[in-house]
Amino acid sequence: MDPETNHRGWAERSGDYSPAYYAESGPNEVSDVLADVFDLYVDEDAAVLEVGCSSGRHLAHLRERGYENLTGVDLNDESFDVMAEYFPRLAETGTFHVGALEDLVPEFDDDAFDVVFSVETLQHVHPDDEWVFDELARVASNLLVTAENEGNSPERGREGAEVSYVQDEFPLYHRNWKRVFSDRGLAQLLEEPGDRDTVRVFRVL
Repeated sequence: MDPETNHRGWAERSGDYSPAYYAESGPNEVSDVLADVFDLYVDEDAAVLEVGCSSGRHLAHLRERGYENLTGVDLNDESFDVMAEYFPRLAETGTFHVGALEDLVPEFDDDAFDVVFSVETLQHVHPDDEWVFDELARVASNLLVTAENEGNSPERGREGAEVSYVQDEFPLYHRNWKRVFSDRGLAQLLEEPGDRDTVRVFRVL
């Protein structure tokens, strides 16, 4: 699947893995881990960027924990209508952008955010667009956090596979995330495997 087709599929997504799907599911185990990481490493006034924020369930959870300088980007413009319905205070107070992270992140200044994080988004970045990982490291001044599927679930992340498919539709590219960001000069501080995803916290050096 080429990058444009991949983007279009997520931008038009409905049903499973859509903005409404995630809003109805609400905060989860990863949301709790992220909030604990933030409490440990950053102040409440930290500037935060989530790439692939969808309808904002993780950002809403962070807001409830006292973090208010929140920015999100997502391909699906329905995300922000759903956010306004399910997480209205987040929608009113956060800053949000519609578009592909490959288009939006390069527009941010160096060190624009204290923390940049992704939950099950970077795993869908096409191999032709891996340059965007450099951009994520560039705009993060303190921490970069990944929460991606690394084979924790029996249905996904099969060992030895470079790519698998979500419901036989969308590609999930399997990468060694520690190596991806260590090669870009970041130091891994924490690795927390969960039922589905592994949370990794990297310090920008």
